[in-house]
Amino acid sequence: QVQLVESGGGLVQPGGSLRLSCAASGIPLRWTPMAWYRQAPGKERDLVAQISSYGTTTYADSVRGRFTISRDIGKNTVYLQMNSLKPEDTAVYYCNSASQTFKWGQGTQVTVSS
Repeated sequence: QVQLVESGGGLVQPGGSLRLSCAASGIPLRWTPMAWYRQAPGKERDLVAQISSYGTTTYADSVRGRFTISRDIGKNTVYLQMNSLKPEDTAVYYCNSASQTFKWGQGTQVTVSS
């Protein structure tokens, strides 16, 4: 059974940084395109960043140049390094496959506020 566990969120001031982790079990990340999504209060869940099975990365316009998605195949974990955070980045962050194949995890809350 596939399980995705997100962690690393928290409260940070504008301009700060956080690193999110997504530990995956039951799926080989080596062969699975993965993505980070986020959902702000009252809004739909949006795609933030993707990483293909080849390691190619793509980003939403709103985070390009500030966020970096990566993976550690040995640890079967996907990361999202978030720099220069803005209040509008406040949301619950989730990971899933690029096609949203798996059951959603609990997500990790990111709050950017002074």
